[in-house]
Amino acid sequence: MSRLRLVIGNKNYSSWSLRPWLFMRHHGLDFEEVRLPLDSDTFRQRIVELSPSGRVPVLHDGERVVWDSLAILEYLADLQPPLRGWPEEQGARALARCISAEMHAGFADLRGELPMNCGRRSSLHAISAGARRDIERIQSIWRQTRQAHGDGGPFLFGHFGIADAMYAPVAVRFRGYGVPLDADSQAYVEAIYALPAMQDWLAGAAAESERLAKYETIGH
Repeated sequence: MSRLRLVIGNKNYSSWSLRPWLFMRHHGLDFEEVRLPLDSDTFRQRIVELSPSGRVPVLHDGERVVWDSLAILEYLADLQPPLRGWPEEQGARALARCISAEMHAGFADLRGELPMNCGRRSSLHAISAGARRDIERIQSIWRQTRQAHGDGGPFLFGHFGIADAMYAPVAVRFRGYGVPLDADSQAYVEAIYALPAMQDWLAGAAAESERLAKYETIGH
């Protein structure tokens, strides 16, 4: 098998990139990281050669190209079944797919008003009713999933899987903006941050020199 190559954006800001990167690093997959700073000439020049969609992340496996974070995670789960990307039990697997798809397609108000910024530490600024509904819905998903399927460990389905990778950027948002959380959700955020792979991502984010005003000035 050829060595995997994952093209990502800034670690500070690219929530979509975090998902497959975290899953791959946590599971010890050997891959080359190609980082293209967002909103840069380098990004604009190289992305057309690397991604059919013109966006990150994108995975290269030899001649095969897979883009979109959820599609990449699905591909990796098929490529490496022992990683247990999805739960084994059929009902749990269906739920994991549902909540991952909901994260992938939904929560527009949360995304727009609380964009991921790994270096941010502040109290929650004024947000819309829609963003507050998104926050409550996500906490409900985490709480109910953990109660039903989380006996085997600190993650949504016990072990770290695709659903956790999909929600990891939300944990960064919640901590960075000081979102008040219930006890179960706070424990889940702490579990995400305790991952060595997550700490590696955060260290990479802290080392970046690029700062994008559209992410840095929100709420100030």
